[in-house]
Amino acid sequence: MGSPYTDMKLLILSDTHDNYPLAIKALEHAGDIDQIIHLGDGVDDARIIEYISGKPVIMVAGNCDSIASVPKDIRTMIARKEFFLTHGHSYYVKSGLNQLYNKAVAEEVSIVLYGHTHIPAIETINDVMFINPGCLRHNTFTSYATLSISAGNISAEIIEIR
Repeated sequence: MGSPYTDMKLLILSDTHDNYPLAIKALEHAGDIDQIIHLGDGVDDARIIEYISGKPVIMVAGNCDSIASVPKDIRTMIARKEFFLTHGHSYYVKSGLNQLYNKAVAEEVSIVLYGHTHIPAIETINDVMFINPGCLRHNTFTSYATLSISAGNISAEIIEIR
């Protein structure tokens, strides 16, 4: 009988702001990944990454994206874990995670991925894990995140890239 768990490694990007070459560098740097998630402010970059990598990219629109065909928020299950994906601006994440936490509770998710602040963070509030990969934009601290799920256990890491 097989394992009830699905092992996965996710590459999480946000706020690429038309700097897809750094995103491609992050993709190469991250190694073997199963899923790519782009959290907005660079949906066109996400489509380029999808084309170059040959892997589907889950993407949400940020406040700087004008693409109506991309949702602002997504609730999804990945590797048997409930996720909420958002850019974060609608939840005023620059002022804290209170509104986003309330949304996570309402959506009954255990992992929230968000961007917008350009500041990388991994934080757990009352059993809800929040991950912000930071941004991939020149003249700032450039970073992405990976999230690994193995045997039902979750680990996340912020990785600086130059």
